[in-house]
Amino acid sequence: MKSEKPVPARHRLKQERDQKRCADLTAQRDARRAEVAQLKKQWLERGQAHWETYQARQQAIVDKTRAAKEAGQVYVPAEATVLLVVRVKGINAIPPKPRKILNLLRLRQINNAVFLRNNTPIMNMLRVVEPWVTYGTPNRKTISDLVYKRGFGKVNGSRIPLSSNFVVEGTLGSQGLICVEDLINEIETCGPNFKKANNFLWPF
Repeated sequence: MKSEKPVPARHRLKQERDQKRCADLTAQRDARRAEVAQLKKQWLERGQAHWETYQARQQAIVDKTRAAKEAGQVYVPAEATVLLVVRVKGINAIPPKPRKILNLLRLRQINNAVFLRNNTPIMNMLRVVEPWVTYGTPNRKTISDLVYKRGFGKVNGSRIPLSSNFVVEGTLGSQGLICVEDLINEIETCGPNFKKANNFLWPF
């Protein structure tokens, strides 16, 4: 009867090391899976809260308009705080000043689009480059469609598609923006972190 050969010490140590690594990796995967599940729940709650807030604002405008009409008055909603600017002409025969303004607005190519804050300095610049751009006030659906369908973020100078909420959280997490819905809400409401959120977005 043949006796079993003892396992060499180095092989036994390797097996123990591999088993420990496997157990650690499994534990890390389980912890990460639980963390992502919790984050998904948080993302859904934040998105729902942003949508309900938007719906409440829209309903308030409708109610005020109806009340003013019943009283024989006219209700004028507040001016939009965000503009969507699209470049509609190329680079031929552009004077230096409009060319510089287009570069400052990040409208370097035809059909590029950016969000801008609606204020006096921006409007003064838009009047100078008006022959080369068109602009208007976007609603929430327009902002959402642009971000979800054509959205790219600037991560360490690279153009990264917004295919995951982790892309947003990795760059704007310190500003309280942890998902794409937070980013959309910040742009739509022109919040306190609008500048950083807008600079994070690559021109559409």
